[in-house]
Amino acid sequence: MEQGKRGIVVSKLLPPNNPIEQLQSRFKEIEAGFKDWLSKQSLPVEAAVVTATGATQGAAIGAIMGTLTNDVSASLGPPPGANLNPQAMASLKQAQALSGGPLIQARNFAVMTGVNAGISCVMKRLRGKEDVQSSMAAAFGSGAMFSLVSGMGGPNQAANAVTSGFFFALVQGGLFKLGQKFSQPPVEDVYYSQTRSILSNLGLQNYEKNFKKGLLTDTTLPLLTDSALRDVNIPPGPRLLILDHIQRDPQLKGARKL
Repeated sequence: MEQGKRGIVVSKLLPPNNPIEQLQSRFKEIEAGFKDWLSKQSLPVEAAVVTATGATQGAAIGAIMGTLTNDVSASLGPPPGANLNPQAMASLKQAQALSGGPLIQARNFAVMTGVNAGISCVMKRLRGKEDVQSSMAAAFGSGAMFSLVSGMGGPNQAANAVTSGFFFALVQGGLFKLGQKFSQPPVEDVYYSQTRSILSNLGLQNYEKNFKKGLLTDTTLPLLTDSALRDVNIPPGPRLLILDHIQRDPQLKGARKL
């Protein structure tokens, strides 16, 4: 209780939060609540909601892209009286499908993102995890549906849908692996888990970067002094709270004596 009160007092002394950060925090709370509610629904309901949400987002993105490329699509029509061979006409249709107006692009992207989100949702519920296989399966379905709806490819739409699906799956698989690689926390963070917990309890989490800058890891907590904290530019008030917490913590206090 005392630690919580000290954290509140210090938080009042700190600069006010950025309005944008507050808005982002509120959005994350709403998103977490929505996901929690959705996870308690049946699979058909969850899949329908996720598909509709994904389609809505895709439609908005497609409409914006279609607005930007509307003039380009108008210039892609064949010249009057032109007699193009089937292969040239197929290439022209592909170009028109990728640079159509707002309504066309909204439809194409709504189908693509909606199918992707729906398949991902079903795969995650059935397999109990979200991995590269599920991601590639969703990408295959969205790529195939995008090909069919947009009219890309030649006369053999089925073969072209399979080809597009494989292409989407390969790209998505590569992006998934790349995302996993860069989303992993830095190795150094494992040395600041206890420090992060202490700072969070005191409402001083903004000073974690100061600890990292000074290489004040968890192992140095029992050895911390006022001068060490001052060297990493931590103000007097937070320094007192941190040192008082360490002094009151039985485990850290015992390690300090050793």
